[in-house]
Amino acid sequence: MRVVNIHEAKTHLSRLIEAAIRGEPFVIAKAGTPLVKVTALEPPAVSPRLGFMIGQIEVPEDFDRMAEGEIADLFDGTNRGG
Repeated sequence: MRVVNIHEAKTHLSRLIEAAIRGEPFVIAKAGTPLVKVTALEPPAVSPRLGFMIGQIEVPEDFDRMAEGEIADLFDGTNRGG
């Protein structure tokens, strides 16, 4: 495993992080004494969200027309029914 001193780590941090992401962890040392080990994290598990409430909610047939009279009143003051 690669050991780098603090100054080198600060100077080349982006490059060192890219190497860690590729599976090459490294150790940061101060005056030759290892202080920390840098490794890539496992990517978070992503659960599919589409359809997660199937069977738990029901959308009424007239959903797209619900409160259309009240909405019309808000815009022009004439209730067109509903």
